[in-house]
Amino acid sequence: MISFFESSLSMLSIHRIGNKSQDEYIVLSEQPVQLQDETLANLLKQYFLSPYEKVNEVYRFYHPNDELELNEVYHFVSAVFKDPETFHENSIQLAKHLYDISNHPKIKSGELYIAYFKDVQIEGELLDALGIFKSETKETYLKVYPEQQGFGMSYEQEAINIHKLDKGCLIFNTEKEEGYKAAVIDQTNRSAEAVYWKDEFLKLKIRNDNYNQTSNVLGVYKNFVTQKLDEEFEVSKADKIDLLNRSMKYFKEKETFDMDEFSNEVIGNPQGIESFKSFKRNYEQEFDTSIADSFDISDAAVKKQSRVYKSVLKLDRNFHIYIHGNKELIEKGFDEDKAMNYYKVYFKEEA
Repeated sequence: MISFFESSLSMLSIHRIGNKSQDEYIVLSEQPVQLQDETLANLLKQYFLSPYEKVNEVYRFYHPNDELELNEVYHFVSAVFKDPETFHENSIQLAKHLYDISNHPKIKSGELYIAYFKDVQIEGELLDALGIFKSETKETYLKVYPEQQGFGMSYEQEAINIHKLDKGCLIFNTEKEEGYKAAVIDQTNRSAEAVYWKDEFLKLKIRNDNYNQTSNVLGVYKNFVTQKLDEEFEVSKADKIDLLNRSMKYFKEKETFDMDEFSNEVIGNPQGIESFKSFKRNYEQEFDTSIADSFDISDAAVKKQSRVYKSVLKLDRNFHIYIHGNKELIEKGFDEDKAMNYYKVYFKEEA
């Protein structure tokens, strides 16, 4: 859903946010970071953006009074998108806002990074994006280097692991009137102090449109077939591919999704249906999102998901069988003389 191979980091400001309830301070930088080192800029881009390649949910800003402008983060982000020259001064306002709501005694202090990116892709569209990131976890790193006729060692404490982003929010400059598109990351355990990032600071709610619902169902079903089925049933790879093909056929032919209709037409087996519905409920609880039992199908989401729905049966390193149609035309067996598995494929003519 999100990729950054064409993106560039154009502006960055860093501030330090303490825990207000513990009488820790906020430290505001007077000017943005000068991004002259290309290697450093690429490392920062990897640190900030790579975690979003696995993020599927899209959020929007909101306010309990239904007045978007009353959402502080939305207000400051809108100002930056309107005039990028105000980037640093609005980064200071974002830092002050985060400091003001950091009142839980267990909230960790850390650096706040406000970053402006160009050409980040979401749902096939290249857009400017504003990133808000916070690093809370520090680690110790060892350094080994050549020294005379051997090697020397040193260490660096309180360093940041660029493969572990603690908290982040990526806001895309599109659909402003609806609260923008935003993707959020919070690696803190789900506890009272963890909700402050998404719920109190950002005030985000899940985007629950047809595109998101279609993507979620297809994604959940794919994970169910590829990851969960083997735990409860004996299912061949050909049968799994058939189940995926049937689901994609359903979404391409129907205009609306109905959970019961989908389950009966695609899965068919009562035990399999109950297992899938249970898998869906667990997903909703784990990711704190709701998938409706009926909605209008988004063709754009179906087209995007079809790219990752694989219908290839890989046999050792010798053959690949593409299964697109009737599964009954392929049979699996075992040859005693060769002590090998085989597939028998029926067809009328060669193309």
